[in-house]
Amino acid sequence: MYEHKKYMQRCIELARLGAGYVSPNPMVGAVIVHRDKIIGEGYHQQYGNPHAEVNAVNMVLANQSDAEAMLKESTIYVSLEPCAHYGKTPPCADLIIRHGIPEVVVGCRDPFDQVNGKGIEKLQEAGVNVITGVLETECRDLNKRFFTHVKHQRPYIILKWAKTTDGFFSPDDGSQFWITGPESRRLVHQWRADEDAVLVGKNTVVADNPQLNLRYWEGKAPKRVVIDRRLELDHQLNIFDQSVETLIFNEVKTDVEGNIKYIALEDFDRFVPHYILYQLYLQDIQSVIIEGGAHTLNSFIEAGLWDEARVFTGNSVLNEGIPSPTVLGTIPEHYKVGDDILEIIYQKNI
Repeated sequence: MYEHKKYMQRCIELARLGAGYVSPNPMVGAVIVHRDKIIGEGYHQQYGNPHAEVNAVNMVLANQSDAEAMLKESTIYVSLEPCAHYGKTPPCADLIIRHGIPEVVVGCRDPFDQVNGKGIEKLQEAGVNVITGVLETECRDLNKRFFTHVKHQRPYIILKWAKTTDGFFSPDDGSQFWITGPESRRLVHQWRADEDAVLVGKNTVVADNPQLNLRYWEGKAPKRVVIDRRLELDHQLNIFDQSVETLIFNEVKTDVEGNIKYIALEDFDRFVPHYILYQLYLQDIQSVIIEGGAHTLNSFIEAGLWDEARVFTGNSVLNEGIPSPTVLGTIPEHYKVGDDILEIIYQKNI
């Protein structure tokens, strides 16, 4: 079992390399082992491109003169159940069977209806020895965004905000006030690269004129989501620069203007977070990081629609202002980021 865990851990490490590029597919890593030696590795690199198992098998075929014979004596480790259906690519279970790989070790089952046990069943029916549940918790956590999207029909939701040492979110006059240091701001840009979308309310756009991009990190920029009920935002603001797809939820119109997509909600007085998340789900947005303002954050907290909260505490003091949101969840994890303290809190029983 130790050997299984060792190779599955490598699958997880490989899978993470696809963060930010494979959604709405899951992140998956694969390792092929022949006589206690890794002969092939692969991960799902980009949505629509070959899956992890394909890349691992191709590595063996490219580097081993007797590849086919070696595959027939190997074990393939995969962090998520091999697919059994035709999607953007052919079924990975068929690939494994075709090459005669006799043993497959799976981290966790795929909850997607067209897979969910069918890949394992297909392999077993072909005489392949299948071992499941190796580092299952870690493999499920790796794809918590995908699992939430499939099981709850909504994106995985990360709340992010900063507060002063005396517990305030921002000045109450709507002015801009930096609470955290450069290390925390860089980390936030790194986070954005891992998520499909970043969401803010109208007041945050007015106060900060944010670009919501990756100026301090390399990666794929997330989609921007803005709540502007009456479409009052000035079109000279950065969110209208057409640089990335931007969704604006409102009660006035549904329209498309280049990269700006206006989505009208039928009822802006009730269930707004629910309506927004359902619309994002329909557009295959698998994860959202909500960065403010306080009213927007509190509306999702009150609706119980959040999965984790990442809260920075800076060294600054305001004495008065808008109080910081609060959440109840798991015992916070604490980290030092420059001069700031980061707490990460997870929603219980989601």
